[in-house]
Amino acid sequence: MLDVYKQSTIGQYEASLRTLGRCIDDCPDGSWDAPVCNNPFCQSVFHTLFFADLYLGESPEDQRAQAFHTERPGFFRDYEELVDKKPGNLYAKADINEYLQFCVQKARDVVNASTEEWLAGETGIPWQTFSRAEMHVYNIRHIHHHVAQLSLRLRIDHGIDIRWVKSGW
Repeated sequence: MLDVYKQSTIGQYEASLRTLGRCIDDCPDGSWDAPVCNNPFCQSVFHTLFFADLYLGESPEDQRAQAFHTERPGFFRDYEELVDKKPGNLYAKADINEYLQFCVQKARDVVNASTEEWLAGETGIPWQTFSRAEMHVYNIRHIHHHVAQLSLRLRIDHGIDIRWVKSGW
């Protein structure tokens, strides 16, 4: 059963992140920094990836210690996503696409390495008090929540339809 869980979870991570990738790729340059709800499009994408990355890890400290983060201090700057303030940083599309690829690979690696004991354990995220298995479901739901906002903005402003991705990359 663990193998079925892993395969299904990886498939859904890849599908949700691929759909986010379509939003990134299809966003016209003139709308990249334009508002989506309360934040610029690029900030909404970054937020989605930042928390996907965080929720795939062991803790906020673990996230900061990753080579992907330590090698890009200008990209992650002050970790404003982890403090109670309105985010203000903007992000280049090329950097966001690189982060997307990192998150896809991290999802594959983390889920593939999972054991039943690890999945039954707590998340390590202080404000998320459920199992790591449920964290994966929560994380995928969070990605979809923001993909819905981004794709709706693209549809309303530009008539761009972001197709649903079933599974896989």
